Amino acid sequence: MSSATKDEKDLIQVHHATVRFAGDSGDGMQLVGSQFADISSLAGNAIRTLPDFPSEIRAPTGTLAGVSGFQLCFADEDVTTPGDAPYVLVAMNPAALKVNVRDIEPGGIIVVNEDEFNAKNLQKAGYASNPLEDSSLSAFRVIPVAMTRLNDEATRESGLPKSQAARCRNFFALGLMLWLYDRPVQPLLEWLIKKFYKTPAVMAANAASLRAGYNYANTAELFRIHFHIAPAKLPKGRYRRLTGNEAAALGCVAAAHRAARPLVYASYPITPASEILHELSNHKEFDVRVIQAEDEIAACCAAIGASFGGAIGITGTSGPGLALKTEAIGLAVMTELPLVVIDVQRAGPSTGMPTKTEQADLLMSLFGRPGESPAVVLAAATPADCFHIAFEAVRLATKYMTPVLVLSDSFLANSAEPFAIPDPDELPDLRIVLPPAASGFAPYARNPETLARPWAAPGTPGMEHRIGGLEKEDVTGMVTYDAANHRKMVGLRQQKIAGIANDIPPAQVHGPASGKLLVVGWGSTHGAIAAAVRQLQAEGKPVSRVHLRYINPLPRNLGEVFSGFETILVLENNLGQLKTLLCSQFKGDIRACNKVEGRPFLIREVRAAIEEII
Repeated sequence: MSSATKDEKDLIQVHHATVRFAGDSGDGMQLVGSQFADISSLAGNAIRTLPDFPSEIRAPTGTLAGVSGFQLCFADEDVTTPGDAPYVLVAMNPAALKVNVRDIEPGGIIVVNEDEFNAKNLQKAGYASNPLEDSSLSAFRVIPVAMTRLNDEATRESGLPKSQAARCRNFFALGLMLWLYDRPVQPLLEWLIKKFYKTPAVMAANAASLRAGYNYANTAELFRIHFHIAPAKLPKGRYRRLTGNEAAALGCVAAAHRAARPLVYASYPITPASEILHELSNHKEFDVRVIQAEDEIAACCAAIGASFGGAIGITGTSGPGLALKTEAIGLAVMTELPLVVIDVQRAGPSTGMPTKTEQADLLMSLFGRPGESPAVVLAAATPADCFHIAFEAVRLATKYMTPVLVLSDSFLANSAEPFAIPDPDELPDLRIVLPPAASGFAPYARNPETLARPWAAPGTPGMEHRIGGLEKEDVTGMVTYDAANHRKMVGLRQQKIAGIANDIPPAQVHGPASGKLLVVGWGSTHGAIAAAVRQLQAEGKPVSRVHLRYINPLPRNLGEVFSGFETILVLENNLGQLKTLLCSQFKGDIRACNKVEGRPFLIREVRAAIEEII
């Protein structure tokens, strides 16, 4: 080992970096990746992350199916995606290298745990020869490190059994990356103290491995340069790192608080929506009650029951669960009760790829219910926007007495970015004022502006009324099978949803208001589209963009916006569902760019689609 000092190594200033940690699903890549993201946030960088989990619960160790990854892009400027191509890959075994090497930027750095590149592991990964010894990695700078052996040496005095101490080598890898990107070790050591204060041996072993990795990079000849990224110039405010699921949960809590009502979240565990349930279970002090139901139907019905009782009723799921909830959502349409349904989409159909992302539930959310069952459909654009879209869903659901479906997806749910913490007192007041009790209370007498019926909870004096899934008589709410009344009620429910277009912001064009090409996206395509369009606009290309957060109803000015452009290009992670909707309502040259691979769009893919047209 060289005696070179840190001062003898070059520290290079860069504006952004993309790093990916990859290993077996038991190697702790998600843990160290999230900790590296936290350290980068504390350093003031803008960040976006992309965890990548295997769909198999217990894939055989060392196989391609069991590879888990965590990618992080951090910069001194705004970042909207986790990065197209990592510059640095940390590969803990041959399988991790094989799965991820095709994504690495040419000339990038690959740090490998060379101790795991033995004959058995190479065979599991499908390598005919050792890539560390042949020329297959010549396009990259490969840094082999004996992480397993060095971790064993570092943790020898911790008191942990050797098998447990071996699991600390992910912190050795983290130490390497902390040095490579000029990050401090001390915050991680403090975190380890808080995390493992009940198990001092585990704390000591991880801390020793972390320091060993950092010191190895600082002194080894293999690492001759390292990098520094200055803090980003973010708008003033208080920030915290949030995933989309965490943001959605907190948005629900904030909305219930501003509505001055309890929050009841009923859900059945399903990937990738389960973390919303987990997060909300931590907030009982804010009058939050969570129900882990026996199935998806029960969860949705429980949320409707909570709304009937005067609480904020919310349920969450993913695609297969949304299919099971459809009848109950129809019940909320008929009873005209506020209900929020959060659908964290994943790759389908059926079980599909539970840990991979997709946007294929759009048409299901719009039309996947029996009868004429209109509902509001919203879509979050970024992880932080999941807070605001959840809050908006509660606002619309309670103001208009209607179900609201919120579309997120696996990418948004697990990805993280800085979240500017709002002042709770500046959030909209969502309290509902009931009409005064009077004889002859009419449960379906509508607000003339919103067409919403009164939200009268059971036990409210003078407001007793009948409820259920059978058709209601206008104004009185009595059960009726009258044909003319049914036509009227169907029309009123649809008119109520359509009228919400007057209560949402108009579509905003980013770039010239007219021209050759308008790129339209929704949901998690936002980041890649925003970055690609910004790059092309800087190059003088005739392109603008619109991002839709309100899908039903659509912004009232969308037709006017479309009329200013020769071509509309719709990008989405499905086979063209939003394009189908837009073509049914607007004329013009509307084209599609689709991706259905379980992975989000890359910036370069969006650029290529745009450049093909312009």
